[in-house]
Amino acid sequence: MGQLIKLQDYISRYEMDPFRYPAQYVRLKKQQWKKLKLDWENQTPISIETKEAEEDTKPRSLNVIKKLFQKSYSEKGDWVHENQLPSESMFQFAPELLYYPDSIDELKHLFLDQLFSFQMKWASSTIIEKSYIDKSYYRNEKLKYLLQRFPDTFLFLYEPIFLLKKAPIEMEVLLITPTEIWCIVFLEEENEAVFLGSKERFWSKRANGNESKILNPVISLNRMAKIIMQLLNYHQIDIPMKKAIISRNGYIDYPNAPVDVVLLEKRKYPEWFKQQRNHLSPLKHIQLKAAKVLLDYCQTTSAKRSEWNSSEGLEENPFEIEND
Repeated sequence: MGQLIKLQDYISRYEMDPFRYPAQYVRLKKQQWKKLKLDWENQTPISIETKEAEEDTKPRSLNVIKKLFQKSYSEKGDWVHENQLPSESMFQFAPELLYYPDSIDELKHLFLDQLFSFQMKWASSTIIEKSYIDKSYYRNEKLKYLLQRFPDTFLFLYEPIFLLKKAPIEMEVLLITPTEIWCIVFLEEENEAVFLGSKERFWSKRANGNESKILNPVISLNRMAKIIMQLLNYHQIDIPMKKAIISRNGYIDYPNAPVDVVLLEKRKYPEWFKQQRNHLSPLKHIQLKAAKVLLDYCQTTSAKRSEWNSSEGLEENPFEIEND
């Protein structure tokens, strides 16, 4: 399952430490899948007693958190940087076996759906701050598809907003694999639509017996690629970059397409997708360096959690931590 390192302009866990969280995510996913699969195979009962036992452990954990929080609170009443706080306990992924699926495939779907929700939490909050996420992203088929069908080592920036010279620039999809970066624009509207490409400002779209105009997607794709390449070159990050227009449910007819643009329409997309799925390379340092550079230039809109807004509030009840 791919990793969502940036969603729109929401604050992301990966912004805190892009060298740490990708590997942590891979380990966490493997551990929790192994545990859930074992529970399913053994038909581990989910009883009231089990839940009560889990509840009994919470005060003990909370006491540990309190002590760590107290060490992080200075004599002046200021809180230190988040990286010094015990944040991981607040963002652990623990899938629940709410029922017993009939097959291993059904179990995988159950696991991936819960992992998707967990990813959305990592992509919109930290222990100190949170962003108010548009709930439609939870129902976004394309986003869910990208995260659930690609390898764990693939890092996605989905509709990120870059802030360059104080000007916000919206992009579509950036995919950072261990070996290359893909700038991607999707053309997915009506099923079986045919897009007639050209070098003009507008393309023609034929669907359901009608013909209409759409803005040439190569324009936004080139702009995206140019900005990303400039940022990487400035920071001396040497990683190949590719550009693609994807239409999983339609066709693209563009005989004179630019040689540096890959057209992945309905007939060609499955082969490309299979190649990406079979990408077995682990996370690479150059990949994480590229991710850090891009995240550094992304716009972030967030607010402090209520329990961090004032030292007075923290002193009154400093350990009432929000579990969302």
